[in-house]
Amino acid sequence: MPQTLEAQHRVPNALAGCRLDQAAAELFVDHSRERLKGWIKAGALTVDGHPAKPKEKLAGGEWLRLEAELEDEARFEPEAIPLSVAFEDDAVLVVDKPAGLVVHPAAGNPDGTLLNGLLYHCPTLASVPRAGIVHRLDKDTTGLMVVAKTLAAQTALVEQLQARSVSREYDAVVTGVMTAGGTVDAPIGRHPRDRKRQAVHAAGKPAVTHYRVVERFRGHTHVRCRLETGRTHQIRVHLAHQRFPLVGDPVYGGRLKLPAGADEGVKTLLREFPRQALHARKLAFDHPVSGQRMTLRAHLPDDLLLLIDALRDDAETMT
Repeated sequence: MPQTLEAQHRVPNALAGCRLDQAAAELFVDHSRERLKGWIKAGALTVDGHPAKPKEKLAGGEWLRLEAELEDEARFEPEAIPLSVAFEDDAVLVVDKPAGLVVHPAAGNPDGTLLNGLLYHCPTLASVPRAGIVHRLDKDTTGLMVVAKTLAAQTALVEQLQARSVSREYDAVVTGVMTAGGTVDAPIGRHPRDRKRQAVHAAGKPAVTHYRVVERFRGHTHVRCRLETGRTHQIRVHLAHQRFPLVGDPVYGGRLKLPAGADEGVKTLLREFPRQALHARKLAFDHPVSGQRMTLRAHLPDDLLLLIDALRDDAETMT
């Protein structure tokens, strides 16, 4: 059954003149402003028993009452999916996601997802929206994800993401030899013709990716990316937009390019690399309870290590 929330607060005189959504965010501190705004619009958060609009100004002294139902994740089955846990306490869980694992059930992937594994690992996550998931990685992207184990922790982490105070760094291997790092500041939105893809276009949402060169090879580059924003497929879209698509990317990679002069072993490895060469290597955030800055790192997975080692060995034969 869905979890029912009931709470009320009287608007203090100090908040007189504030908008309803602003006052609600100050009083119902366990919930994000966006979630509260949705409840206001749905009539689940009322003023003196009456529905109101988020922008309505308050005089002070009103009673704000919340009666809402949280999304119940118990409808998804817990599954004994092995999880690589990088950190865990009573408030947060950080996992190192493998390639091939879908984060959330959807059409075509009704089970066998990270969410199913989280519900098995920590059954109390059934009472937290999206089982505590606050950000996602693509199915074939590996690396670190933070999961909130309580509603209050989830609200705090979502607010950090919105404030861009969560630091996320990725390792990637791209086709082409970069001369230097840089920044891509280009809006991303759904592709105007192919609804399954994202694209850089003026009607998209702001998106900023910083990247720097780690190592150059014969026809490829190992780069390190840092996100300011978290748009769907952001690194994949931005680097392809710069004409440096990720190795193995089936959506944005374009035509396979093999470096002239490379040995057959390297060419075969590039032809057969089974996924986009992208790994979430570093994650930093403020702990939602202690406030301590948490920094976690995940080693490169074996397939990326093998690829980088092979490209490095091949590059050394050029000298």
